[in-house]
Amino acid sequence: MRFLRTFSALALLIGLSQAASAQTCTPKVPGSSLIEAPKWQMSINPTLPPQQFVDDKGEVQGLNVELAREIAKRICVEPVFLRMDFPPMIPALRSGRFDTINTGLFWTEERSKMLYLVPYAQQAISIYTDPTSSLKLEKFEDLAGRVVGVESATYTERKAREFNTEMVAKGLKPIELRTFTTVTATSAALRAGQLEAALNINETANSLEQKGIAKIWVRDIAGTDITFAFRDKLLAQAFADALTAARADGTYDKLFDKFGMTKLKAATFAIRGDGPSN
Repeated sequence: MRFLRTFSALALLIGLSQAASAQTCTPKVPGSSLIEAPKWQMSINPTLPPQQFVDDKGEVQGLNVELAREIAKRICVEPVFLRMDFPPMIPALRSGRFDTINTGLFWTEERSKMLYLVPYAQQAISIYTDPTSSLKLEKFEDLAGRVVGVESATYTERKAREFNTEMVAKGLKPIELRTFTTVTATSAALRAGQLEAALNINETANSLEQKGIAKIWVRDIAGTDITFAFRDKLLAQAFADALTAARADGTYDKLFDKFGMTKLKAATFAIRGDGPSN
């Protein structure tokens, strides 16, 4: 009985301590900056390991997930991950369905005028084939006349179409680009012989090669910043400030080293671009 009374008292003290701790954790953003404060709702497409993926238990994992959880602790909000395909994310964010796009959105001038973008990493594009393919590639132009897979509505697709247009203007055969909603679907088509090659970000291609389901031929095409995207400026700034603090205390470097992602060189982070005009 004495043990039970002592255990109960200890549990009560722990509960009171946690409650007191929660009360002293003051959110770094006003409630009006969130759709449903204190929840920080983020869209994520967990199909791009090691950036974001689903583990054997069905839980979202990866750099973007751990980074968001770390930032959430620092700005005192509750991270909530909303799984969805990438194509509808930008219009959904702009219409106020959630607070943030957490999927490694590539920075572009056009996007920087629609959303508040905070660069946090670097990415580029790789070209890969099935490991059993006899195709050999040394540059993007070697894809002329080939059937190539790419995820739809992505920076990778946009750059591929730009390069394709330039190649055709030079007199090369056009690439037949086939689009897919996920890297899994692209990989399945590649294995089935429906594609001759595929395009994706370096880190995802590296992950596929490590699993023995891809052979990378060309890396580091069209490198640029990737971002977290926000509908609210105050939330974007709070994220940038917390990310700067995480860089200063070594947390940022540890997470990037853990997942093999490419860091930004800057010591501080900020919103890049003017954001929405209204």
